[in-house]
Parts: sequence; C-alpha cells; structure tokens
Amino acid sequence: MTRRTKIVATLGPASSDPDTLERLLQAGVNVVRLNFSHGSAQDHIDRATLVRSTADKLGVPVAIMVDLQGPKIRVGKFANGKTTLTNGQPFILDAECTLGDDGRVGLDYKELPGDVEPGAVLLLDDGRIVLVVEKVLGSQIHTKVKVGGVLSNNKGINRQGGGLSAPALTAKDIDDIKVAAQLEADYVAVSFPKSSADLYMARTLINAAGCQARIIAKIERCEAITNLDDLINSADGIMVARGDLAVEVGDAAVPALQKRMIRAARERNKLTITATQMMESMISSPVPTRAEVSDVANAVLDGTDAVMLSAETAAGQFPVETVESMSRVCMEAENSSDYQLERTFLNREFSRVDQSIAMAALFTANHLPVRALVSLTQTGSTALWISRVNCGVPIYALTPDIRTYRRLAMYRDVFPMLLPAATDQKKLLAAAERKLLERGRVEQGDVLVVTIGDTVGMMGHTNTMKIIKAGEAR
Repeated sequence: MTRRTKIVATLGPASSDPDTLERLLQAGVNVVRLNFSHGSAQDHIDRATLVRSTADKLGVPVAIMVDLQGPKIRVGKFANGKTTLTNGQPFILDAECTLGDDGRVGLDYKELPGDVEPGAVLLLDDGRIVLVVEKVLGSQIHTKVKVGGVLSNNKGINRQGGGLSAPALTAKDIDDIKVAAQLEADYVAVSFPKSSADLYMARTLINAAGCQARIIAKIERCEAITNLDDLINSADGIMVARGDLAVEVGDAAVPALQKRMIRAARERNKLTITATQMMESMISSPVPTRAEVSDVANAVLDGTDAVMLSAETAAGQFPVETVESMSRVCMEAENSSDYQLERTFLNREFSRVDQSIAMAALFTANHLPVRALVSLTQTGSTALWISRVNCGVPIYALTPDIRTYRRLAMYRDVFPMLLPAATDQKKLLAAAERKLLERGRVEQGDVLVVTIGDTVGMMGHTNTMKIIKAGEAR
C-alpha cells in the first residue's frame, strides 16, 4: 500500500458481516470506528472481535476507535412522528412534555431552559430549522420559527454561538468507557468537549478501567474553538467534526478552521482526523461528487492523518466502493504534494533526546537519497514525531508491542510492522532489514535512516540514528 493518509470507516448494518468487513480492510480501511450512539454494548464487542480476527487473517494493522455519544441534546418524540413548522409561527420546546404535537415538543436535555434567554437562536436538525427564543417560562422555551420545515422525532439541537452547559461525559459515556476497555479499544473519541477538564475526566476514567486507549477530542462546539490549544495539549489527537461545528459557528467558517486545527495539532505532535459528510452522496451512489473529491483531497493537502467515513460505510449501499474511491483520491492528492521541510521545522527546540533523534532522521532524509525511514519503537512516539513533518519518505515503524502496532495504523505516513522482541541491537537491526526486504518495501542497497535505542526494548530510550544500506546489516 502506497497511500499515506489513513481511512477511518464506521461499522454499522451495511458493513458488519464478515465478508463485507474483509473487503473493507482489503480496500484500505486502517481504523474502524464503533459509534456508541447506536447499538448495544454486545453489538460493539462482537464487531470488535470480528475486526481483530479479520485483521489477523489478512495480516494488516487495524485500529479500533470507540466514539462516545456525549450529551444527547435533542427534541423528544411527536405523537404523529413529526410536524411541519412554518416561518413565523410560535413553537414551544417543553422539558416536561411527553409527546409533541403541532405546537410543542419535549426535550431529552431537560436543562435546556436554563441555558437560553430571549434572543438566543436554536438550530434544529443540523441547522435546517431555526428557532428564535422569545421567552422562557419554567420548563418551557417559547420560540418563533425563523426557518421552518419538517421536524421529526429526536432531532438534534444546537445553539448558535455555543453556550450549552451539558457535560461532555454522561452516565452512558462512563459505562461505555468500561465497554471500550473490555474490547481493548485503541482510541476513544470524546464528543463535545469544551475544555481540558473534560478530557482529564475521560483520561482518568479510561485509566481506571484498565484501558490504554489514546484520547481523540472531537472539536464540534464553539467553546472548543475558543479553547483549542488547551484541548489539543490535553488530547492525543483531535477530530475536525464538521457537522455540529458548522451548525454552531456557521458553515462558511469551517474550511479555514479545519486548516487551522490540523496545522495546530501537527505542530504539537498530535493526530488529526477530518470527518463528516466527506463522501455523503455515496450512501446511495456508486461514485462521489466532484465537490466530495475536492473535499477529501483538500483535507489530505492540509496534512490530516486520517479522513473518516460515517453513514457511507455504516448504512450506505456502496461501503467498499466508497473506501476504494476515497483511497484513490488520497493517493492522487499525496502524489501532487511538493514535499519540503516546513520553515518552522528549523526553528524547533527539543527537550527530549528521542525527539531530537527523530528530527535528525527527518533532516537527514531530506538531504540524502533515502528510500525509507525506519523506526524501531516500543511505544510509537518516535514514529509519531517523524510523521509530523511532511518529508515524502515512507516511515516504517517496527514494534514488538501489539497495542502500538494497532495504534500506529492511524498515523499518516507510517506503515506499522510487528517484529519479535529482542535485546541485542545488531540482531534487531538485522531482523528489521530482513522484514523490509521480504515485504518488498526496500531493495538491496537502498539507503535507510534508522532510529533505535542503545537499550533495546525500553520505552523512551531512542538515542541513536544510523544510516545503513539495506542488506548490509552486521
């Protein structure tokens, strides 16, 4: 596989049978997303088990990402399943209403009346319906319809400009973190975080559950943009969750924010996933639109680690074709890039020896005819640091740790391989060379830049960079 940008695919009814899942992994899925907004705990455990066995069968690294539901800020149900709102009509959101009608509807989020005031703008169903708050009376929010349409059961609610107080982690999320630990998730995506406190709580719960998953902060609230640096520093990566974010900040603001977020995360050595409606039309079409092709390509050119598919693979008619299309677009975009060391690279300062070694390897790869960067790593940190700068040279990360092997599947430009544990550096180097030669990733005589530690097998002990020729290890 030559594609360097990774693909995240959501599993669902259209993609959970063994045959389709195998075809998805063969088509190039690197990370499987389990959306905990849908399905039971046992459903997710069964899917995770199938993913692991299928990946082992195919001999490919695949990470599993659990996506927590987060606060459920939605309208309730209607007696008739839906109603039609017209511009200018009054409509009540009532926290104590059981079944809605043409004049009111209940709320799953009972605290909403305390979060709004006259003049606040509420956006329902991804912004398709707009309500302006006129007054709040106890449990009732009296609004006037600014933009009408059909409103059906359980549609989401956003407040324009943000300001909803719902906590990022609900009681369901806390239980779901235990499920994530049970299925040995590699990543946990936290929905609607507003500050580092939300991520600190998530990390505490994940650690308490005995899980070693990395945390992805989903950036989808106005407050998350305000606290972006704080969230990036507290997470292991971010997801540019463009759906809810666009509703809160306005769709026109999202493209520039996407570029800003990806750049900021890469500068801090964090992962990035670009998500939401990337190939939405392929839910029912075997080919993407030209706009979707451009959207995916631009995310790749922005430097995202991964691009994500949601309903396209979970419930769409063409899940495998969608992955194949996305893979082709990613590779074309990567091939169009002019790889140069970023100007900021030369001005970076490092406090760790292993990070300095990673940067030295990058610099060398850009000044010698190097075929590959090879990272012999226990935790994957050195490979991550190397991959934060686009250099156009593939990075092969060889590790004896199965959890690291799976996690590395998310990193852009990084191709993970399992290598048996060893304590002798020379034997480990020779084994790594054999692996790369056997897999056809390098040829005899190719120049390789290798990062390794004198103390083999110890975390954080990478302190050596070697320049060798493939097949000449001693």
